Amino acid sequence: MTREEDVRLAAALGADAAGFIFYDKSKRFISVQQAHELMRALPPFMNAVAVVVNPEVALVNEIVEKLPIQYLQFHGDETPDFCDQFAFPYIKAIPAVSAEAIANAVKRYAGAKAILLDTPCDSWGGSGKVFDWRAIPPRLDKAIIMAGGLNAGNIREAVSVYRPYAVDVCSGMEAAPGIKDHHQMKLFVQALGDM
Repeated sequence: MTREEDVRLAAALGADAAGFIFYDKSKRFISVQQAHELMRALPPFMNAVAVVVNPEVALVNEIVEKLPIQYLQFHGDETPDFCDQFAFPYIKAIPAVSAEAIANAVKRYAGAKAILLDTPCDSWGGSGKVFDWRAIPPRLDKAIIMAGGLNAGNIREAVSVYRPYAVDVCSGMEAAPGIKDHHQMKLFVQALGDM
């Protein structure tokens, strides 16, 4: 999230979490100071997630110390040891390349609170493309968050193929990178609510 009005609408629509991207190569990048201002708009019980990609330890420490976040989300090539060193609840994003790769990641990142499955691509997320949802193994010992190209037009099909713990949507609800489309946000929530 990059704008207060988007944070407020997500909360009003019942979102459980809002993501804030601290990857300076992303079009959705915000600074720690900007995030601090945006997080003031979060209501009680709505989680703030700090999304990082192959970050420096100092950045993660700054985020954890200065922001009221509930989760870190590692979206790069971070190792389990790297993620675990902060002793802070985290989500590990992995490319959903195959059932075997997904099952291995669940085992490898035992310290993660959840595994976020995203579409394999050259960049780190936000591709707007979906992956084969049937590749997700049916029984995993970890909360699974489904991401990757989800939008109001495909969310019903996605969650009918695999019932995740949660879904993560970014580009599927944007008018432009970092700018949420409020109509699409409402359609997405309506599509989920109809299930």
